[in-house]
Amino acid sequence: MASFNRVVLLGNITRDIEVKYLQSGMAVTEIGLAVNDRRKNQQGEWVEETTFVDITLWGRTAEVAGEYLGKGSQVLIEGRLKLDQWESDGQKRSKLRVVGERMQMLGSKGGGGGGGGRGGSGGGGGPPQNYDDGGGDFSEPSGPPARSASRSAPPNAPPPPTQDDIPF
Repeated sequence: MASFNRVVLLGNITRDIEVKYLQSGMAVTEIGLAVNDRRKNQQGEWVEETTFVDITLWGRTAEVAGEYLGKGSQVLIEGRLKLDQWESDGQKRSKLRVVGERMQMLGSKGGGGGGGGRGGSGGGGGPPQNYDDGGGDFSEPSGPPARSASRSAPPNAPPPPTQDDIPF
C-alpha cells in the first residue's frame, strides 16, 4: 500500500526565531507559522480563520531562518507531517507538527507580513530565496546559499524575474 506525506504551507512567522545547536553541531529551530484561510459562513459573510502550525527546521535551513526571518516574515515551507507521542503525569499526549525540508523566504528582510521583524535593511526587492535541508538526511545543501550570511553588507540581488521566468 502506497503512502504520501507532503505538506506545503504559506504563512507568517508568529515569533522571533531561536536557533539551537545539538551536541553534534547540528542546528535546529522550532518556528510557529500562522496560516490564514478565508471562506464564507452559512450567512454568506466572509470569515477569516487562522491555523497555527509548529514547524521544525534542521541544518542550514534552520540557520538561514534564524539569520533572515523574524516575527511577521512571510515564508513558504514544504515538508512532512510527524506525530510526536509522549507520556506526562500518567497521561498520554500527542502533537502533530511539520518537519520542514524546504523553505522559501518571501517579501523582504524585516518582515514581509506586516508585523515587523528583525529590523535593518537589505535583502529587499529581490526574488524569493530557496533553502533546503539536503534531502532529509539533515546535511548541508548541495549548492551555496543564494544570500550571503554576512549582516554587514546587503547582498547583490539579481534582477526580479520576468513573466517568462514564472512557471505558473
